Amino acid sequence: MVLLCGPPAHSGELSYAWIFNEYPSYQDNRRFVSQETGNLYIAKVEASDVGNYTCVVTNTVTNHKVLGPPTPLVLRNDGVMGEYEPKIEVQFPDTVPTAKGATARLECFALGNPVPTITWRRADGKPIARKARRPTSSGVLEIPNFQQEDAGVYECVAENSRGKNVARGQLTFYAQPNWIQKISDAHVAIEENVFWGCRASGRPRPTYRWLRNGDPLFTRDRIHIEQGTLNLTAANLSDAGMYQCVAENRHGVIFSSAELSVVAAGPDFSRTLLKRVTLVRVGGEAVIECKPEAAPKPTYTWKKGRDVLRDSERITISEDGSLRIVNVTKADAGSYTCVATNHFGTASSTGNLAVKDPTRVTVPPASMDVTVGESIVLTCQVTHDPSLDIVFTWWFNGRLVDFDRDGDHFERVGGPPLYQQDSAGDLMIRNIQLRHAGKYVCVVRTSVDQLSAAARLIVRGPPGPPEAVTIDEITDTTAQLSWRPGPDNHSPVTVYAIQARTPFSVGWQAVSTVPEVIDGKTFTATVAGLNPWVEYEFRAVAANAIGMGEPSQPSEKRRTEEALPEVTPANVSGGGGSKSELVITWETVPEELQNGRGFGYVVAFRPYGTGTWMLTVLASADACRYVFRNESVRPFAPFEVRVGTYNSKGEGPFSPVTVVYSAEEEPTKPPANLFARSLSATDIEVFWAAPAEKNRGRIQGYEVKYWRHEDKEENARKIRTFGNQTSTTITSLQGSALYHVAVKAYNTAGAGPSSAAVNVTTRKPPPSQPPGNIIWNSSDSKIVLNWDRVKALENESEVKGYKVLYRWSRHGGTSVIETNGTSVELALPLDEDCIVEVKPFSDGGDGSASEQIRIPKRTSAYARGAGPSTSNACALSALSTIMLSLTARSSL
Repeated sequence: MVLLCGPPAHSGELSYAWIFNEYPSYQDNRRFVSQETGNLYIAKVEASDVGNYTCVVTNTVTNHKVLGPPTPLVLRNDGVMGEYEPKIEVQFPDTVPTAKGATARLECFALGNPVPTITWRRADGKPIARKARRPTSSGVLEIPNFQQEDAGVYECVAENSRGKNVARGQLTFYAQPNWIQKISDAHVAIEENVFWGCRASGRPRPTYRWLRNGDPLFTRDRIHIEQGTLNLTAANLSDAGMYQCVAENRHGVIFSSAELSVVAAGPDFSRTLLKRVTLVRVGGEAVIECKPEAAPKPTYTWKKGRDVLRDSERITISEDGSLRIVNVTKADAGSYTCVATNHFGTASSTGNLAVKDPTRVTVPPASMDVTVGESIVLTCQVTHDPSLDIVFTWWFNGRLVDFDRDGDHFERVGGPPLYQQDSAGDLMIRNIQLRHAGKYVCVVRTSVDQLSAAARLIVRGPPGPPEAVTIDEITDTTAQLSWRPGPDNHSPVTVYAIQARTPFSVGWQAVSTVPEVIDGKTFTATVAGLNPWVEYEFRAVAANAIGMGEPSQPSEKRRTEEALPEVTPANVSGGGGSKSELVITWETVPEELQNGRGFGYVVAFRPYGTGTWMLTVLASADACRYVFRNESVRPFAPFEVRVGTYNSKGEGPFSPVTVVYSAEEEPTKPPANLFARSLSATDIEVFWAAPAEKNRGRIQGYEVKYWRHEDKEENARKIRTFGNQTSTTITSLQGSALYHVAVKAYNTAGAGPSSAAVNVTTRKPPPSQPPGNIIWNSSDSKIVLNWDRVKALENESEVKGYKVLYRWSRHGGTSVIETNGTSVELALPLDEDCIVEVKPFSDGGDGSASEQIRIPKRTSAYARGAGPSTSNACALSALSTIMLSLTARSSL
């Protein structure tokens, strides 16, 4: 079924759509709207297609829409539609020209029953470009950005079960002309030749024509035109104007324009005067340019002073007017004039030629042979014309030496000139390294000449790293190595050393080799003394008379072969444990000494003095303890023990026999004669005796338990003694408190029974009030210190005396004097302060101390002071002088 859409009169492109029963009609494999004709095509009509259809036409420029009259579609009932092969109703033209870069669009749709499928292909068998698209249905093929390779014959294939039909057409490629080369404005002197060339791309290939001031140009007389070129000989003033090159094909035309200006004028030097002074060295070549503005080109004459110059062996006047003088001498110096002449006039310009003495290198740099770390100077001294400035530069291996960047090693130096015309540009190289070897060039430049002098620097240093270290063969304890020599850095290699590294070593380690000393001409060696079943890598280091070089890159990693274990476990011992146990311990064998896979331990033991060994195998390389449990094991019985090793290759040696005791029983008897006494308000001392009867177990020490009467025994604190110690002091207790104390013995099996508890009461606390009203007096070299007596409270211990603590300001040790009174006399040095504090002591311990006072060093015959309540800081420094009424004791 085809529904026609007759578009109204229009200008510009149109697009088409259809409305079905007031709703937009969609396109699928059964419906198709052609954007070429506007018609709606229904491949196979169904009952759902019945209704009114309206064509909608849209102007793509103005976006104005026009609706056509409704077209009813009624389904006939007078027959049944049979199946038939596809009939192509929408077909693209036989030839579709497409511009370069445009989008090619082909339409193809067929009626048929069943509904045909539409596919696309190229007739030449090539695949359709991947950029091709089918925007709304398979009935449209679009190829964007059309190029030459997209041109060809395309086929639309409509197919159903009744057959197929093919429509074909050719996409052709064309391109409008596009400039590749344009012409540009030309400014020429009269009688000069003019050449212009233009070139354009396009398909078909463009043709060219020329215009002058809008009029066509043809080949004649002085004008020659060939394709895109124009030759104009001997231009005159009438040739001036606007010229155009036109490139065109049937798809378009393009223009390129340029203006030709023809000038006629006499010579003019106003903007191109001769160089005021031209410098040249003796023996050199001088060129003085003469370039006046002139049209046509002038003829040239040169004068030196008033003398006209003519071409000779040394003097040449070029066509462009330049004067060239070779092998210059001092006599060539002077004033030179260029005279230019043409049909329109004559002009001249004058300049001077100055001849300078040549620069010569008097002391060139000398080639040297040096050692790494040395410093040298490469000389570069010259003579030159004293009127000229001179510049020295240095080049190293073709690169300019940058003294700012490379200042760590390179420095420009130069001594004072011997004569006015002498100069020096020496190069100092400090701390020479291997990379500084090569060619050094001193370049000397003046305004008239440039010369250079070169030297080579050979740097000798430690050898470079050997190359390609290879493990050729490996056994359980040896490795055969080979390598290639590295650079010797101009000093022959004298010896090689081999180093090895394993996962267990700390960095690289030196190894033993065969031969023991590897000379510089030997490139193989056997490494000996390796551990079996360990992964090794090796490297080589070369040395020469200058020193040891850098090591080579590591070899590949290789594991040595397996072997029987050789190392026995260390520190075999044991003991302890629970009842009826024998505990055996040892240190594990390090992995690098296990010599193979499947490493484990064999534990052998027997009662001391018997002949038969009991054996057990522990299949773990990490095992370090074995416990044998048996009710027949007596407490603290001696056993002979040894531990061996094995791996997948077999058994290794056993350790030496050692004696280990089985587990012991805890002590069975309590300590005897327990006694406790109070030392102070915070300390008590406890005494006891070892158990009177013999225990079945050893005694390793004693555990002392103590608790206040008000507390529960299970919350008691404990302290332990070790060995045979049968007394201890308990500190940090509460004053005037009743404590209970009990003691029990212990060993590795545990603690024994406790003794009966004893009671002890700590003494009253010491006085809490510090001494007050401390006053000191000094005369001559003595200090007398006085304070008020301290009275203890009812719940405090009575004061038994006082302690005076003092130290010198420049010494850290503290001295103590005890006294029953409330004063003390001290000797006072002349040059030190003293810091003093006083505190009471009692049976309950030391009481609270006074605040520190500072007694200053003596500055007059008599001084007096008081404690911290005064503003004077008091410092005491003295030797102890004890009065008869005092009991003196010093402690540092």
